[in-house]
Formats: sequence, C-alpha cells, structure tokens
Amino acid sequence: MTTGPELSWFKSSYSGNEGGACVEVATCPHTVHVRDSKVVDGPTFAVAPAAWTAFLAGAVEG
Repeated sequence: MTTGPELSWFKSSYSGNEGGACVEVATCPHTVHVRDSKVVDGPTFAVAPAAWTAFLAGAVEG
C-alpha cells in the first residue's frame, strides 16, 4: 500500500468504454500499481517497473 498522496490511476486509450475486461495502473518511481477497472475499491497489486515493462513487451509480442 502506498502512503502519501492518492495514486493517479489510468487505463489505456485502447480500452474503450464497452465495459470489457480492463486494468488500470498507477505509476510511482519504484512501483507500478495495478487494479481491475470495474472494481476500483477492490484488491490491487504492485510490481517493480522492470517487471511491468517486461509484461508489456510480452503482451505486445503475443
């Protein structure tokens, strides 16, 4: 959990507004936070920026 200012959550512009399965992310200098866009008060998880970058690279290739 992050202390200090509220996290600034965003989702991809590719997500659209059709109500599909989307995630939102909030970036901090040493952490990338991830949550379900449909359950904003639900659970979140955090990963290191390098792990997030590797995930995105794999998602683009896949």
